[in-house]
Amino acid sequence: MESWVGHEVPRLPGRGGPLALFDSARREVVPSTPDGAGSMYVCGITPYDATHLGHAATMITFDLVQRMWRDAGLDVRYVQNVTDIDDPLLERAARDGEDWKVLAMRETALFREDMEALRIIPPAHYVGAVESIPDIADKVQVLLKDGAAYRIEDGTGDVYFDISAAPAFGYESHLTREQMLEIFPERGGDPDRAGKRDPLDPLLWRGAREDEPSWPGGDLGAGRPGWHIECAVIALHLLGDRIDVQGGGNDLLFPHHECSAAHAERLTGEAPFAQHYVHAGMIGLNGEKMSKSKGNLVFVSRLRADRVDPMAVRLALLGGHYRTDRSWTDDLLGAAQERLVRWRRAAAAPAGPSGADLLAGVRARLADDLDTPGAIALADAWADRTLTGTGSDRDAPALFADTLDALLGIRL
Repeated sequence: MESWVGHEVPRLPGRGGPLALFDSARREVVPSTPDGAGSMYVCGITPYDATHLGHAATMITFDLVQRMWRDAGLDVRYVQNVTDIDDPLLERAARDGEDWKVLAMRETALFREDMEALRIIPPAHYVGAVESIPDIADKVQVLLKDGAAYRIEDGTGDVYFDISAAPAFGYESHLTREQMLEIFPERGGDPDRAGKRDPLDPLLWRGAREDEPSWPGGDLGAGRPGWHIECAVIALHLLGDRIDVQGGGNDLLFPHHECSAAHAERLTGEAPFAQHYVHAGMIGLNGEKMSKSKGNLVFVSRLRADRVDPMAVRLALLGGHYRTDRSWTDDLLGAAQERLVRWRRAAAAPAGPSGADLLAGVRARLADDLDTPGAIALADAWADRTLTGTGSDRDAPALFADTLDALLGIRL
């Protein structure tokens, strides 16, 4: 699957330092320590609707990780998937009387356009679930032979993962079993499925059903993959047995990331699957949860169609710390638009305070668990001083613009 078109990222003088990130499993901020190249897997979209601000905030978060690693002189191996076959996609296509393939292709194309507009550095590998099905089927068969998976004996051909084969199950989310059982059905799980050994066992392979797409699965029989095994297999295939960061929104912590890590660790015998499990907060609207069911999603493409500068959208989302659940408001966007105007005026000034000091400060703030509010405050202070005629560094305005572009992804 084709990714989106990238853009040139300015090279900054010197080199950034190590990036520390909050790891959900350890519940603390700890340094990321890639060995020469940082490996990152970020769960992408299920393309049955347009890119909303929650998607955008998540992708911006991991774009910052990639920018900070690059600034530190690391190569980056970044993989993102597209779940281009799953129940929500089929349900939306059936509801609208549309071919599911056409729906998936259209929404994936729109997502690419939104990512380009927001200046998200593209992943090295942008991979669809459909193109990965042969490898996924092979790995499900490995889990069956290993005794970590089992078939439901009802003729459907469904295969489930046995969570008792993952003794550390729960180490990432730290949820109690009662909490898991409450959340599981809300996020794609089927705890009441007859024939399962444990209500929390996740689906690995759904046997072929009439009027549903299916693919050859070898000894599994025809069918299609479960959600969690998809991401585990794609990550293992392209990044190896252990990765530096597995990322996504905090709604993916359980069951998706918990299960995909369990699958990967059982397949490889290596644990933990990721050095950091990193999760971005949710974006609400005017104090309410933003959701498809409420019909209050704000789409990036709609904002672009209304001629809102994508840099203002990005800047507004950077105004809150990535781990916090936060709300989108007209005032938030308005403040970002005003800030962008002020920063652009400062970048056009003939001189300003030390650009090297600003760069060092922004690097330090972002290295501390992507403290974007702190980095923005430093940029505001520099711009304010510049616009009042303070400072004599003639190279500073250009370095100011390059710093914000390279590290925050804000092009002035």
